[in-house]
Amino acid sequence: MAIKRPGFRALAKKCVHLAAKKKAKDILMLDIRKLSTLSDYFIVCSAPSNIHVRTIAEFIKSELKKEKVYPLHTEGMAPAQWVLIDYGGVVVHVFYERTRQFYGLERLWSDAKKVELDTE
Repeated sequence: MAIKRPGFRALAKKCVHLAAKKKAKDILMLDIRKLSTLSDYFIVCSAPSNIHVRTIAEFIKSELKKEKVYPLHTEGMAPAQWVLIDYGGVVVHVFYERTRQFYGLERLWSDAKKVELDTE
């Protein structure tokens, strides 16, 4: 039986908002609770350059740090092709556009429910 973890949906939406604030492209929020025990939500977004990828990822981390929310793990910052920020119930994937196309994370998780977003 899955344990209810309150607050992860709100955290996921906050990550979406922060990514949008830094002009991330094609932002997607996937609800994977029924498909995996890895996490509750995946946030997937992309940027047209490595510098932009790194900027988005650093902004998300720094803004959440102000609220005393820290990632369990971060990887991929140096090459900035695919930065993964793991907050436990929320995993943020920030891709360089071509890398996102190559790996097709959305296709791998195509059974996940897409959450309607308001990035305004």
